[in-house]
Amino acid sequence: MRPGRNPQNSELTCESFNGRKIVAVEPQQGQYYTVTSDEEPMPLMEYWPILLRGKWIVLSATILGVLAAVLYTIPQTPIYQARASVEIQNFNENYLNMKNVDPTASSGYAAADAYFQTQIQILKSRTLVGRVIDRLNLDKRPEFTSSQGDVSRWRELLGLPQPGEMPARERALNRAIRDLSVKGTPNTRIAEIKFDSTDAQLAADFLNVLSSEYVSANLEGRLRSTEGTSSFLNGQIKELKIQLEKSEDGLQNYARANGLMFTSEKDSVAEEKLRQYQAELSKAQADRVNKQSQFELTSSSPVDTLADVVNDATLRDYQVKLTDLHRQVAELGSLLTPAHSRVQRLTAQVSQLEAAQKAHRMNIIRRVRNDFDAALRREKLLEADYANQVRLVTNQSAKSVHYNILKREVDTNRQLYESMLQSVKEAGVASAMRASNVRVVDAATVPSRPYKPNHLLSAVLGFLFGTLIGVGVVILREVTDRRLQDVGDAAFYLGIPELGAIPGARFGVSAGSRDEAVDPVRKSVELAVWKKRDSLFTESFHTTLTSIMFSRSAEPGAQLLVFTSPNPGEGKTTVATNLALALAQVNQRVLLIDGDMRRPRLHSIFSLENGFGLSGLLRQSDYLDEDVISNTIQDTEVPGLWVLPSGPTSKNTHNLLYSARATELLQGLRPHFDVIIVDTPPMLQMSDARVIGRLADTVILVLRMGKTTRDAAVAARRRFQADGTEVLGFIANDWNPKRASSYNPYEDAYSVYQKRPAENC
Repeated sequence: MRPGRNPQNSELTCESFNGRKIVAVEPQQGQYYTVTSDEEPMPLMEYWPILLRGKWIVLSATILGVLAAVLYTIPQTPIYQARASVEIQNFNENYLNMKNVDPTASSGYAAADAYFQTQIQILKSRTLVGRVIDRLNLDKRPEFTSSQGDVSRWRELLGLPQPGEMPARERALNRAIRDLSVKGTPNTRIAEIKFDSTDAQLAADFLNVLSSEYVSANLEGRLRSTEGTSSFLNGQIKELKIQLEKSEDGLQNYARANGLMFTSEKDSVAEEKLRQYQAELSKAQADRVNKQSQFELTSSSPVDTLADVVNDATLRDYQVKLTDLHRQVAELGSLLTPAHSRVQRLTAQVSQLEAAQKAHRMNIIRRVRNDFDAALRREKLLEADYANQVRLVTNQSAKSVHYNILKREVDTNRQLYESMLQSVKEAGVASAMRASNVRVVDAATVPSRPYKPNHLLSAVLGFLFGTLIGVGVVILREVTDRRLQDVGDAAFYLGIPELGAIPGARFGVSAGSRDEAVDPVRKSVELAVWKKRDSLFTESFHTTLTSIMFSRSAEPGAQLLVFTSPNPGEGKTTVATNLALALAQVNQRVLLIDGDMRRPRLHSIFSLENGFGLSGLLRQSDYLDEDVISNTIQDTEVPGLWVLPSGPTSKNTHNLLYSARATELLQGLRPHFDVIIVDTPPMLQMSDARVIGRLADTVILVLRMGKTTRDAAVAARRRFQADGTEVLGFIANDWNPKRASSYNPYEDAYSVYQKRPAENC
């Protein structure tokens, strides 16, 4: 991904090939870049191009993994595995109430699960496996008694002393336990048993005998437990019977000696009578209180307001009659005088009724008084009888306490005896029953083929393991590779623009001219812009030239360009030559100077003489006139392109660049050419490029993708910066388009070049 500009903070951000987010800050007061890393996981699709580039490593590791796995399994002895399964149900501990007398009985889900796990361990116990070994005579078989195991062989190879010899049965027992596995099936009560052996028949026989012995051992253990319980209960019941008889005799003797009589098993006669007195006394007291309240009310309240008086039916009749007589008297009084016989007769009747009414009221009051006196008398009598009965019960209480103690002892002994008698009967029935909670679900059968070694599984595991190793190596190599690989990487690290990306010749030529472009003669590539005009390799130089010209348009005086690279072999001469050809094709007068006076190559590329050249001009002590310079500069077959060869080489050639003659020469060439390109040596090993760069308008770095390291590129950029030399940008040379995840071959993307006639080349 190319760097992107953040307008708010003037930062460049990019996502490098190792999946880390990086921020590059633009040059600012001597600090031209800053790197920060945010550890974010690389998207999965970003790994795909990496794996494609390392496909041969992954494929080789996969093949080696499969081959190693197959070679490892071929010499192994075939192992057969027999399988059997048994059902282990929770034993009914409460069957015939045996749980009440079994001290080891437990209940609950946790107890059931613990019981199941215990039975699994019993299946693998040395005792049970030993019984199988004895029945099958496995201690006589060599494969079980051989002591040459892996540990013994390693001890022998390392020269270590062997441990003491074990008995044959012990070795057979250890071998059988090692080859035996028992595990429970989840959410079931079924245990799956497996046994490995080199003999298929023996593997099946071992599991069948193990299942049989396990069922027998389970029955024997249950039988011994019930028989022991029954024997213990029989001894205890005899003692309980004697103890019960003694306690009953003592209770009866004590009751007769103290005259204690009981209406039931708990209450005596005196206590029953006391409760009756207490109930009657409570009733009498309540009745007396009621009668007393009525009596006190008659004494303190008007007679006419009493409830007994108001509610009495006879008094209501008297009142009705009096009301009627008073009405009649009032009616006659308005017509007759009081002395009239009818008025007097009615008056006499009123007086009689009033007297009778008053007498009846008095009778009601006397009755209330009599009821109160009777209730009070009855209460006092009951209190006297209750007090006498309390004294009687108190006298017998001490005797009753001891009696109750003796009675509880009798009850306890009777309950123990009855419970023990019932348990003895149940234990006898249980001991006679040979019930088992273990059932063989699947008996072992003779396996038809070995399960180890599994060649297919081993090959698959080897395939996966080898593939993982290959992928890991490829990714690790990619992450640790410090070489610049993709376009945009160098722009981030250097903080300078990328002027163009030149693909490798194998990617950039059209199908019609591929064979010529990859001609072993190097100058066919170095003159590709002139020789192979319709190739994409050539088009990339025109694109790069456009970037350079647009960059120069901001500074019209930028005429002298210096091309260099951090290290040798990074293609600076090829790039400089092709860019000079591209400039000549756009009607520019171009001078190409071979500034590498140690290993000059431009004269051989253009088939020119290298007799006088640049070094000769710099050695001139006289004034450089135009005739000498024009005679030194040579024409090429390309219109608009001239070449100044390097001239003869010598040991002190680089010293010539420090002279004033170099400045004079370059300044004298400017008026005659539109663009001057100087091809210089690698700048990290030699200082020529730095010296000429101070005399030029700008410098262009050539970085070879897949070869130039980021450290070398940064070092080159820093040296030019320290010299105060402007670096226009860099050119990514020999770029591999297939590294991009969205790569499409150039031939497919620009197939129009394939359709052009060959004579246009």
